[in-house]
Amino acid sequence: MQEITVREMMIPLGEYATVSHEATIYEAVAALEDSWTTLREGMHRHRAVLVLDGQGHVVGKLSQHAFIRVLEPKYTEIGDLDRLGHWGLNVDFIQSMVEKQELWTDPLDTLCSRAANLLVKDVMTIPGEEDYVGAEATLAQAAHLLVMGHKLSLLVSEDDHVVGILRLVDVFDKIGELIKVCKI
Repeated sequence: MQEITVREMMIPLGEYATVSHEATIYEAVAALEDSWTTLREGMHRHRAVLVLDGQGHVVGKLSQHAFIRVLEPKYTEIGDLDRLGHWGLNVDFIQSMVEKQELWTDPLDTLCSRAANLLVKDVMTIPGEEDYVGAEATLAQAAHLLVMGHKLSLLVSEDDHVVGILRLVDVFDKIGELIKVCKI
């Protein structure tokens, strides 16, 4: 794993689902779905959309969790869901939150309206330093960042620009390939 670089494993930016920061959630969902039709054989579906500014630089990301979360605005009343999730809440408590907060009770038309009117730039996750890995980093270094950060992907940078994305699923596949060729 020390010989394999992130560059060899990443999906180049041009092959990944992207939208403008001015796009709507509806357009982002459509871009994600469209990306599935152009995947190379054997590739896993993309599970996020990268958000680009007017110059084509990555300025954010929308994960599937984020898509779902923004369509139910009452989640903001609950608090920081990322921190809350690390507490190991039991199923009964989570269900009581759904009932108490009346989550997901709006009609489908309301959800559709939100998707058509919410802008990606208002709900995207802005990457922090921990969300990046260099293109020349080793697969071992990247695997460590993914595991320690509980990340599903890392943005791959070169010369202060994002050039691709490295996904946990692809790292897992590669490690699986390496394990299967071991002589036991």
